[in-house]
Amino acid sequence: MTLLDFARGPAMEAAIAIFAFGFFWRLVGVLLLPGRKDLSTARKNYAWVGGLKGLYVHLWPYKPFEPQVALQYAVGYVFHLGFFIVLLLYGAHILFFKSILGFGWPNLPNGVITFFGILTIVALIMTLVKRVTDPVMRRISNFDDYATWFVTIMPLITGFAAKSNLWPIYETGLAVHLLSVWLLLIYFPFGKLMHAAWFVTSRYTTGAYFERKGGLA
Repeated sequence: MTLLDFARGPAMEAAIAIFAFGFFWRLVGVLLLPGRKDLSTARKNYAWVGGLKGLYVHLWPYKPFEPQVALQYAVGYVFHLGFFIVLLLYGAHILFFKSILGFGWPNLPNGVITFFGILTIVALIMTLVKRVTDPVMRRISNFDDYATWFVTIMPLITGFAAKSNLWPIYETGLAVHLLSVWLLLIYFPFGKLMHAAWFVTSRYTTGAYFERKGGLA
């Protein structure tokens, strides 16, 4: 069995199984958390309005802090958007999804994908520089923060290298790229990448809570 065969076969199957188990385990863990009954009287009866407001309000930096964090927000949006553009709109990726789902969708030109791939890598490097140079962020950062950064950027770097034929042996480069993707998939449920599944519900819940209390989301 070659490295590429391993990446396309047992490694992929193991990664998907671990991801599914981990995601389900985290989801059940949250659902089973004990809740506390709120005995206070609601000041507003339309908590769902606050929930929707919370989804919108937290898309942008809080006004008093905007000068300090506007660039950080912008970089965050760039690498999130760029990552999903590369993941979902690159022709080779669409063919992979089609082999699993049975259907595909239009892809972007390779040059556009390359642009967004490089842009996303640069944005992720900027986030790391910010983390290690800012005294506050450096102090509150832990292993999970750096591990999350690593498993996120590696598929982009290895994929760019494979797409640009920078590996001496293309099959080896493709295998390394696939293995980096499976590493991301395995780590996803157990680290801060899980925020991709939680951020909507958490922001909605926070907004609904403050609306009920009559405060600001």
